[in-house]
Amino acid sequence: FVVDEAFVEEVLGPVRFIPEVKGRGRIPGIATGLAWTPFGGEILFIESALVDGRDEMILTGQMGDVMKESARIALSIVKGMTGYQEQNRGVHIHVPAGAIPKDGPSAGVTIVTSMLSLITGKAVREDLAMTGEITLRGVVLPVGGIKEKSLAASRAGLTRFVLPYRNEVDLDDIPAELKETMTFIPVKTMDDVLEAVMPPKFNKNRKPLLAGGKPAKA
Repeated sequence: FVVDEAFVEEVLGPVRFIPEVKGRGRIPGIATGLAWTPFGGEILFIESALVDGRDEMILTGQMGDVMKESARIALSIVKGMTGYQEQNRGVHIHVPAGAIPKDGPSAGVTIVTSMLSLITGKAVREDLAMTGEITLRGVVLPVGGIKEKSLAASRAGLTRFVLPYRNEVDLDDIPAELKETMTFIPVKTMDDVLEAVMPPKFNKNRKPLLAGGKPAKA
């Protein structure tokens, strides 16, 4: 009696959940984040779009209050970095899987990245995911669930993981075989994040986010 892929599909039926990472990262305005759940880590897409209307920001996808605050902080950061200000145009932030409630501050860096990708027209690298809380000055704060999130990134076929530098201590919990296949990139500021996730042309002439300073070294 042999249990192989054909047998599993016959017993369990067709595949219900198909990874969506590949291909989505080539579109400006989309960034891949990571979320912790009681059942393990999950990939979390953040999508941004410019829309007509008076609303400065539209938030959809069952975002909780803390996550909504992260989105508003992200908008202020993006305005400070790019000088973006257009009348009668707003930004729509959407997190797919709208039937699932989402909350927490750890998508902050992902939301900023998604918005900058949209406004500049530069697609984010599709081989990575990121996590980290963001402050109004662009400092990246530590978050929880690093092990679960790294496993989720690995399951999705991603090979680079951007995380807060203060979460480096959590790498001791990462399985050795995962460390061999995934590159972990610790970051201190949003400048570090952009250096890791955006194409070189984007960072070449970009001004540092932190006022009066250079991007911090991770």
